[in-house]
Amino acid sequence: MTLSLTARTAPARRERVPVGVVVALAVIGVLVVAAVAPGLLATQDPLASDPADAFAPPSAEHWLGTDQLGRDLYSRLVHGAWYSLSLGVGATVIAVAGGILLGVIAGYARGITDRVVSRGLDVLLAFPEVLVALVAIAVLGPGQASVIWAVGLGRIPGSARLVRSQVLQVRQSDYVGSAVTLGLSPLRLIARHVVPNSLGPVLVNAVLGVGVSIIFGAALSFLGLGAVPPTPEWGLVLAESRQYLSIAPALSIWPGLCITVTVVAITVAGRWAQQRYVSRRSSL
Repeated sequence: MTLSLTARTAPARRERVPVGVVVALAVIGVLVVAAVAPGLLATQDPLASDPADAFAPPSAEHWLGTDQLGRDLYSRLVHGAWYSLSLGVGATVIAVAGGILLGVIAGYARGITDRVVSRGLDVLLAFPEVLVALVAIAVLGPGQASVIWAVGLGRIPGSARLVRSQVLQVRQSDYVGSAVTLGLSPLRLIARHVVPNSLGPVLVNAVLGVGVSIIFGAALSFLGLGAVPPTPEWGLVLAESRQYLSIAPALSIWPGLCITVTVVAITVAGRWAQQRYVSRRSSL
């Protein structure tokens, strides 16, 4: 009797998430909770001041001490997560939406339309994004909403260039050619095939853009062009504390640390998502 052994394929291993990415995602999760429901983490009113308790050291009542007006620094930083995250996400949404619009027009229309849009994007890309944002702030005026629009507008050219390159690749694919042969209208072709198949790298890059937008927004607030006092925005908190570096350096250290940790966590998560996307595309 001949015994036949059936080879069993081992189950595919699940890709392990690096510890650094897990920590980054945990940090982002805490930040989201702080932004959406700050009352769950904050201990006091971030706007309540007590000049008699100014520059108080960390204690059971004030975990990170108080600022120059006696406001609880920890609570201000917790509530400040909303302003920084909303700025980063809002500006990124504006940049991606504007980039998709211009990138699709340039990449699909081709010809003179492509040349005009591309040359315009090249001119804007010649200027630093912060400079474009400063010009937008000069037109819109200071304020949180103005900063979101200014940073978003400043990042549209880079996003549009990425979208255009993806649209040019998708436009040359076989399924788009088949759709054209079948008589699909340009609008339906763009909506059903071109845009959905061009968004992968754009959305992955947008995650990284959130961190960049947070830095730009904090820089504008630090210059006095963003949120107005007494808003507990991290860039503004950092700007207000700079004149007290000699007597209370912690007032500058903590908001700077919040900005740094947030941007690093978003960057780590974005790089990981980018690597996974590239590896999946290469395996197809």
